[in-house]
Amino acid sequence: MIWFHGIRLMMVSGFVVAALTVVVLATPMQVTQVNGTVKLKQADGTEVPAKPFRSGETITTGIKSSAVVSLGKLGRVEVFEESKMTLSFDDSGLTAMLDAGRVRVSSSPGANATVKTADGEIVAVGDKLKEFTVDVTCGDTFVSVRKGTVELRAGGTVKQIAAGSQDTAGVARPGCRP
Repeated sequence: MIWFHGIRLMMVSGFVVAALTVVVLATPMQVTQVNGTVKLKQADGTEVPAKPFRSGETITTGIKSSAVVSLGKLGRVEVFEESKMTLSFDDSGLTAMLDAGRVRVSSSPGANATVKTADGEIVAVGDKLKEFTVDVTCGDTFVSVRKGTVELRAGGTVKQIAAGSQDTAGVARPGCRP
């Protein structure tokens, strides 16, 4: 492990991976033709220059930090503080595996967007711009839709959630609401 101007550099499977104390990028599981960039924001609010992002990488954010993954024609994914997400993508769309925290997905018309959680999956439907937030901080899956329509698929049921609406799957910790 090497420190360079306050950034920790590590060798992981032959790749040099830069990690701030608030964000760790893991080794890519696959490489696709679609390229993305990730913009990191440190706890003090300063931004780190954009870095290449490969399909299959994991982003973990700390307290008062965030990351935005821009995927060009597919859209973008904002990872909020204290979150952990693995993001895979190809020419047709993106799939995020949200293990902790909260993400906001904005997908372009015609691009597929799915967020998977322990409770089920959220799938953006239709050919319009979609923007939705998925939050698992309370132990359940809370979905809020700003633009477009998504399906919340959990426990053998499918719920349609339109712009301006929200819904949940799973069981939240008592007294917790994002």
